[in-house]
Amino acid sequence: MKDMDSEKKIAVLIDAENASHKVLGAVLTELSKHGHIIVKKAYGDWSSKHLVNWKQPLNDLAINPVQQFSYTQGKNSSDAAMIIDAMDLLYTGNINAFALVTSDSDFTKLASRLKESQIYVFGVGEKKTPQAFRSACDDFILTGLLELPEEEEVATRTTTKKTAKKTEAKSDKQQSLKQNTKLVSILRDAVTESADDDGWARASACGSLIKRQYSDFDPRNYGFKSFPLLFEGIGLFDIDRRKTGSGNTMFVKDKKK
Repeated sequence: MKDMDSEKKIAVLIDAENASHKVLGAVLTELSKHGHIIVKKAYGDWSSKHLVNWKQPLNDLAINPVQQFSYTQGKNSSDAAMIIDAMDLLYTGNINAFALVTSDSDFTKLASRLKESQIYVFGVGEKKTPQAFRSACDDFILTGLLELPEEEEVATRTTTKKTAKKTEAKSDKQQSLKQNTKLVSILRDAVTESADDDGWARASACGSLIKRQYSDFDPRNYGFKSFPLLFEGIGLFDIDRRKTGSGNTMFVKDKKK
């Protein structure tokens, strides 16, 4: 079985024809939280005027550009080169995680094949990315969320006026989250599955379970930068912070139980 929490050696493969150069720095920063990035490659026809703005960020971030000429108009010739390189890297045995930066569903089969070899797969793409590719990954990261300030509260922007007080915004946000029946069900099910005999569960363990079940679930979609903060912010769970060897650990318990 794959160790979900181990330090990962990551190969980052970027489909430049289906990604934005503007988020490359944020993407690498996010992936660095999960391990050490060993390989960084971007694939595209660099003679194309559509990729002219990629040169500087590729240089600044030390990403290796792989040239692939478009032999047929309208066809993405970089796909094959990226897939071949992925398989070559897989068979070296030096990589235990891949990050496929693309919004193209054509890489769904590659993600599935890597997972069959017990390789952890990150998908990184835009909101338009098809669900098939998202589901094929162990963890799907929306690039739009990486561009948001960490403390930005999505619900505040949509449910309150700019001049509203923070307390009002927090209340409105919490009420909005409670009305999201799918979100509430996901959180409660995770706590039920992870809870001890007294009904308490580690918030981090619940988060890991949710990611295994829903690869594209991200607490930042709901205005929180981590699972513990989401569990606390929704107001449906009792919170208990306990001292452990590494500091404090948050435990949660469903108030309905």
